[in-house]
Amino acid sequence: MNYISIIISIIALTISGLTFWFTRLKKGTVKMTKPTVIFFGPDGGGDRHNKIFIRTLLYSTSDKGQYIQNMFIRLQRGESVQNFNVWVYGDKELVRGSGLFVSKNGIACNHHFLLPKDGETYSFLTGDYLLQIFIQTVNEKPKIIFEQNLQLTKEQSEEMKNRTAGTYFDWAPNTQTYFSHVKIQSSKSLLSY
Repeated sequence: MNYISIIISIIALTISGLTFWFTRLKKGTVKMTKPTVIFFGPDGGGDRHNKIFIRTLLYSTSDKGQYIQNMFIRLQRGESVQNFNVWVYGDKELVRGSGLFVSKNGIACNHHFLLPKDGETYSFLTGDYLLQIFIQTVNEKPKIIFEQNLQLTKEQSEEMKNRTAGTYFDWAPNTQTYFSHVKIQSSKSLLSY
């Protein structure tokens, strides 16, 4: 009878140790939900440089949480690759991304990805795009947390060249796909940094 209580105690101690490891010590990873909206188009600032905008929830898989040091988007069309490495986030007040704590509960907000202001420009041309979102947590290398194929039609690309317009890709959960549409914007309605 004494052996049974010892075995039960050892099992309980093992379960407690594993629970402590998974909830308090294990680092976990940062994940994100599928963005509800992806935007290709001009930034709201006076220079009208193009940017990519997303709305998503970032969350940690452990109770400990993670610190995101940086985020960026890599956009590929055919052999052409462009990194949008200036990260800005927030809902009402935008701040330059350089550290964001992500807990298990997560944080939902807008994320803007721009090109550095060194004279480089980028045009959204007709074609199929691969959008990859990278995060870099403290003391880690950047890693991909999201990938999505998107298509920009000739009409959308032309509309974006000729006017102050951007293309929105809205997630439709019932069909599990993104639907795109062009929106011509006034300077007041642009999502800007």
